[in-house]
Amino acid sequence: MMHRLTKNNNIRYILYLVAVLPVFIFRDFTPDNELRYLSIADEALRNGSVFTFTNHGLIYADKPPLYLWIVMSGKVIFGYHNLLFLGLFSFLPALVVVRVMDRWVKSTMPDNDRIVAQLMLLTSAFFLGTALVVRMDMLMCMFIVLALYTFFRMYSGAGKRRDPVLFPLFVFLALFSKGPIGVIVPLISIAVFLYLKGDIRTIGKYWGWKTILILLTLCGAWFAGVFAEGGSLYLNNLLFNQTVNRAVNSFHHKEPFYFYFVTIWYSLAPWSLLTIGTLVTAFRKKPDFTDLERFFLVIVLSTLTILSLFSSKLPVYMLPVFPFLVYLSVLRLTKIGSARWTLILAGIPAVILCMALPGIIAAFQLSEIGEQGISPLIILTGIILSGSGVVALKYLIRQQLNQGIITISTGMLLAVFSVSFAIPKYNSLIGLNLLCNQAKETALEKGAQNYYYCEMNRADNLDVYLGTTLKKLRISELYKPDSPIKKPAILFTWDKAIERNDSLQVFIKGKEVHQKGSYYYIVIEK
Repeated sequence: MMHRLTKNNNIRYILYLVAVLPVFIFRDFTPDNELRYLSIADEALRNGSVFTFTNHGLIYADKPPLYLWIVMSGKVIFGYHNLLFLGLFSFLPALVVVRVMDRWVKSTMPDNDRIVAQLMLLTSAFFLGTALVVRMDMLMCMFIVLALYTFFRMYSGAGKRRDPVLFPLFVFLALFSKGPIGVIVPLISIAVFLYLKGDIRTIGKYWGWKTILILLTLCGAWFAGVFAEGGSLYLNNLLFNQTVNRAVNSFHHKEPFYFYFVTIWYSLAPWSLLTIGTLVTAFRKKPDFTDLERFFLVIVLSTLTILSLFSSKLPVYMLPVFPFLVYLSVLRLTKIGSARWTLILAGIPAVILCMALPGIIAAFQLSEIGEQGISPLIILTGIILSGSGVVALKYLIRQQLNQGIITISTGMLLAVFSVSFAIPKYNSLIGLNLLCNQAKETALEKGAQNYYYCEMNRADNLDVYLGTTLKKLRISELYKPDSPIKKPAILFTWDKAIERNDSLQVFIKGKEVHQKGSYYYIVIEK
């Protein structure tokens, strides 16, 4: 019965969604990017801004408006920031990517191989990780995949009447989600593919006057809104500082040219060895790529090349590459079959999974997480992972490659589902909501109305939880006779700051200190 259910595409997508929903229900927002987006959205709502954004008064032109509009909409609808609502705008686009890729290869890939491709993509480390965090990257990836799929449908003669309009619309939405890479990937990939096919003269059919006109019209409306709200200073920051400067001489995330050729090995785990090994093997012989395979390969190589030329680099920037890399490798595996080397490369992650349970127990014994105690659900997760590794090895020994891959992937998704229910026990290690709620209770009890932070990155975004602005203090200001601290007050910091600063240790000595995970707040009384 279960086998028949999982053969149904729609039911499989529902099961994929059910596997991750508890993560969004139980976990807290992370204090880095997630909390910052919420703070920016709150500030925009207070200021009545639509196209221009600030982070505590400073221009924030790093990202286009689309995702921040979604965050703002959630706040208006629910009255607070609902992580489940926002999380769906990461995971549902991931499912759309899987759906589009599945439809794309339907005529060339058997059903069982398509299930393998779906699961390999969904359980690739950075694809799954990006689908589980509150960010705009998966939205951009979805629109890029839709744009490229629409192009190939037109190129292969299977296009629909609406495709010449949908193509530039998807490109714009990719740009409007994350930035210029949303235009660069479709443009470069299509141009290189047409050049290799000897069809470069037909590029105007796809990047012609209609496409350019639609893009210019939509971008013009966006930039006009930016200029009307933020003037030339904000527009200049958006068009030049966040594009040209990041590409040529980045002010952060600056990495060497070969960065992605190193990070791809763990970003694609546990399937990096099998995926890359399959493609390397394909090139050892005379390649017999179909147009579809050639297009996927062009997307992968051209995107990695152009990303490597940019100064600013992060592993997550490779996200649009993953769908095409995974599906291309499965297309090649369909032709290769269960060769001995493919069984070995799939067997390595299976062996690693077998060691998951003892590894988890050892990690809790040796790390600070152990102070929280190990939840039975964590043990269950380890049993699921180790069990799936053992069963996968059994299939691989019998030369059943697809069943081995499906078993590993299913075990990983079941593990995500299982560990989700243990999250409330460890939420203080993930976010700062619990600490802030306790700080507000303490502030009410002590009559404190002022919040400060010291030696703690991005703590100003805690205004999302506290409902008021926090002021930054230097350690020297804690000791000044004319200290700017208005007592009674609450001071936030974290364990690393206390460990490396003797002056901070002296300051908090004898004071009321509260801790949740790695973070602290100190009560400063009159």
